[in-house]
Amino acid sequence: MTRRYSALSLLKEGLSGQKGWQPAWDDRPLKPRYDVVIIGGGGQGLATAYYLAKTHGITNVAVIEKGWLGGGNTGRNTTVVRSNYFFPESVRLYDLSLKLYEKLSIELNYNIMLSQRGMVSLAHTPAEMEMSARVVNAMQINGTDAELLDADGVRQRLPIHHGGPDARYPALGGIWQGRAGTARHDAVAWGYARAASKLGVDIIQQCEVEDFLIEGGRCRGLRTSRGEVRADRVGMAVAGHSSVLATKAGFRLPVTSYALQACVSEPVKPILDTVVLSPGTGTYASQSDKGEIVIGGALDRVPSYGQRGNLPVLETVIAGLLEMFPAFRQLKLMRQWAGIVDVVPDSSPILGESPLPGLFLNGGWGTGGFKAIPAGGTLLAHLLATGQHHDISRPFDLDRFTTGRLIDEAAGSGIAH
Repeated sequence: MTRRYSALSLLKEGLSGQKGWQPAWDDRPLKPRYDVVIIGGGGQGLATAYYLAKTHGITNVAVIEKGWLGGGNTGRNTTVVRSNYFFPESVRLYDLSLKLYEKLSIELNYNIMLSQRGMVSLAHTPAEMEMSARVVNAMQINGTDAELLDADGVRQRLPIHHGGPDARYPALGGIWQGRAGTARHDAVAWGYARAASKLGVDIIQQCEVEDFLIEGGRCRGLRTSRGEVRADRVGMAVAGHSSVLATKAGFRLPVTSYALQACVSEPVKPILDTVVLSPGTGTYASQSDKGEIVIGGALDRVPSYGQRGNLPVLETVIAGLLEMFPAFRQLKLMRQWAGIVDVVPDSSPILGESPLPGLFLNGGWGTGGFKAIPAGGTLLAHLLATGQHHDISRPFDLDRFTTGRLIDEAAGSGIAH
């Protein structure tokens, strides 16, 4: 049963240095051998460990993280979840994730604060309206919810949006997905971590991978800052650092890492009750449960591992926000950050065995990693448990760059890659 705390007991815990809290997950030492070791303690890695234990009964698993859980992209995103993509392969993947998100709080017994407030993707030109109609048709054919809005429909969803005929970017219409929304990023990571730990998974923080143990042309384990660890299979879910670890393993990935920055305003009363994306301005926004306006935009187009971003891109993002919502001009920015996203040429993820046998990949999500956490974990767990692709993961294997069967979701990703 979940322990309940009164307001007074919470105050006492805070004043006492939280000495009475029960740890959400156990802090165990790294063992010399596991059935599976997963590199990366973000949402994707933790979800993989959870589904390995829950779905496949494999509990002799370690998740190793060089920093702290959720300290990478999982804690540095804009928390949007959606499945409004174009190609059937992508819709199957992201709608699986959204369906899992919809029941995740109950499954994990941990409130991930899912808020299905819907999302509007605006269209500013006749050409964008035509493309929006095609996307809506594709989404409906592929079995997910979508509605094509006209200008009046946008005004009903976004009454404060400056999208009339005198606007620089008039809103002619857009795509509405009612099941889209937001979830609390750290709650997703902590919920998966707690659930995986209860099932017997070892979670090892402050443990950096230094090299791969390769014997007979196969990955047999890892050399880490805490010593060597051997495993039958190794999974890698390290987002923007995928190419760094791939180099250590002796192969190259078609991945370029960029900073994707975001920012939040001071909190205000409820004024924006949906997620909104404007491809014309390159900006998207939502309002958090605390009242902050959460703002994101396009990539910093200089490859980088710095979690900062730069001022010119931030200026462009804020300018786009104010084009949409002039009423926000008076708001003060509270903080800014950046995550390191792993961008692949066709803007679709990489799921499958790597060129080094025994090492399996989950990466290349670009800006879609957070929304795909439950699906990515499910699919990588299936790969690690069976050695074979799930039907949904098969199109995203690395071999698509050899066969030419790319899934170009640059438009579906929502921002410029």
